[in-house]
Amino acid sequence: MIMGEDLAAKATRQHTAKETLVGVRGSILDRNGNYLARSVDSSSIWANPQLVQDKATTVAVLSKILEVEPGRVEKLLDPRKRFVWIVRKVNDTVAKQVKEASLPGIGLSPEFERIYPYKTLAGQLLGFVNVDDKGIEGLEKALEETLSASRIRQIIQRDAVGRRLGSTGGDISDLRGDDIRLTIDSQVQFIAEEALAEGVEKYGAKWGGCLVVDVPTGDILAWAQYPFFDPNKPGDFTEAVRKNRLATDALEQGSTIKSFLIASALEEKVVTPTTEIFCENGKWKFGSYTIHDTHSYGALLVSKILHVSSNIGVAKIGFKLGAERYYNYLRRLGFGQVTDLPLAGQSRGILRPASKWHEIDTATASFGQSFSATLAQMAQAYLYLANDGVDKKLRLVINDPASQNQEDGSTDGKPVAEKGKDAERIFSPETMRQVRAMLREVVEEEGGTGKAARIPGIIVGGKTGTAQKADRSGKYGSGRVGSFVGMLPINQPRYLVCVLMDEPTKNQYGGIIAAPVFRDVALRTMAYHGLLPDSDDPLVKAVAEKEQQRRKKAFGKNEAAKTPGAENATAQAETDLQTAAGPVSVEQKPQRRVMRRVVSSKPSATVPDVIGLGVSKAAEVFSAQGVVPEFQGKGGFVVRQTPTPGSPWPENKQGCVLWLEDTSI
Repeated sequence: MIMGEDLAAKATRQHTAKETLVGVRGSILDRNGNYLARSVDSSSIWANPQLVQDKATTVAVLSKILEVEPGRVEKLLDPRKRFVWIVRKVNDTVAKQVKEASLPGIGLSPEFERIYPYKTLAGQLLGFVNVDDKGIEGLEKALEETLSASRIRQIIQRDAVGRRLGSTGGDISDLRGDDIRLTIDSQVQFIAEEALAEGVEKYGAKWGGCLVVDVPTGDILAWAQYPFFDPNKPGDFTEAVRKNRLATDALEQGSTIKSFLIASALEEKVVTPTTEIFCENGKWKFGSYTIHDTHSYGALLVSKILHVSSNIGVAKIGFKLGAERYYNYLRRLGFGQVTDLPLAGQSRGILRPASKWHEIDTATASFGQSFSATLAQMAQAYLYLANDGVDKKLRLVINDPASQNQEDGSTDGKPVAEKGKDAERIFSPETMRQVRAMLREVVEEEGGTGKAARIPGIIVGGKTGTAQKADRSGKYGSGRVGSFVGMLPINQPRYLVCVLMDEPTKNQYGGIIAAPVFRDVALRTMAYHGLLPDSDDPLVKAVAEKEQQRRKKAFGKNEAAKTPGAENATAQAETDLQTAAGPVSVEQKPQRRVMRRVVSSKPSATVPDVIGLGVSKAAEVFSAQGVVPEFQGKGGFVVRQTPTPGSPWPENKQGCVLWLEDTSI
């Protein structure tokens, strides 16, 4: 046989090819099982230019289907190559048109597309993936090892024009990445984001952050940041907005640090709550430096220094304590080092060794200047104060198969057991009792800087903060950071809420701009968990009644008193967050997948958004537009749609597809 072996080898190359088979990326869920990130089936268009028979026709057909310039397609079809991607992850309408065109040398490969059903909810925390499903930012990047799918190489058979016929092996079922369940509660997350957005907009801040922590477990229930970011469309947002600032941005925190200075001094017994400190009538000059208070104070008890937030008072206490001892407490509280949270790009903050402190550093560090920390570090440090001075680590992931962070305790507010060792104690219970009593006075007593955080019927404690920001030259300019950290009930804290606003322009004081956000978040979180006391206060009654109505609609009249949990997450997801009276612009507030939205039935020039709606409602909306959509999958709720919401209608309004699941997202 002439050239028999060569021709056989050539035929084999033409009719078989190696293909990488990739499994589906693991999902990210909240504590109640709601999907925050998941992967869905998609298709990508590829070409073997050597098998393209009529290049001109192929270019013309593909450019029309893809709505791109013919030159772009023609450039890709380089006859020297055996494989090129034409477009990655197209919608089903495009994939169907390519398949029906049956172009020699052009094929479709199954892939997966990452979607974030709640859009902007916890966007910066979740992060996003690239076109190859690799985590680029946020938890998607930090937990890449756990979430990423496995891949195998397999041999596929193809016909004479390069179309895929089958494979000689390989099973995708065991290639799936592991799912991650977070401590985040989507409802609390929404509460925090809504309150934060209103506060940032009201006071013209550059950005804001809010953390809500369940004190007994250390579970982070909300990780909120504003302006919002939609990981479905990362290219539409700047790097500054995509940034997970609560973990990456270290700022001088100001007076919220004073709680730790006083706790350290009490623990070391250099002062007592009744020790009297002379506060120099508002202006203290030592050496070439001058420290000011916002008001003129004479002699103040230590217990009152935190109450009125005297810089001079805490600076003098700082000198009594000494730089070395104060620095050691700050290090034990977690400052100057990253937290144990599984987050990418965490900042250590700036905390120079005490040996490098000058006299002025001891004074300024006492009231929260000259060293910096992230909001995550602040939450970790305040968790010690809320937990009677015992080490309690913040927790963000309930189950991580790739680490030792397995589910080792309850998520219902009961303590999570420490593993393998006794928890470290930094402060005595007596010291913590004294400090929390001072924090209560900051909010509850007249003259306290945190009175805007008061909630009638609940004893609240907390600390305000207003810090100067250093500019690029290292000098303090006009920029400020306003913050508030609070606990409730203060006698036995259940929730810790931290709020920060960067560079507010309409007011700069934490007690005015951040404390009201704390109050809103704390009040609604207590109502959501059924923990509000009976009260005649109009604000408390209004929130309690609204929550009661929500539960009746979600669970029925006989279930109205139940605390929401994982077992009723589906019903809750459909009925929660009843805040939308109509379309809401992205610039103002995020579009929520669990809202009861009012979707217009009037004729529209663009495709309506029906994601999250039930089948019948979605069909009704499309019917009003003269469209009968195609339904894919099984279930009662729409989780994905093609064309995407807000895009122009396709020709003759054809090719509208709605994907269904059995639970609302």
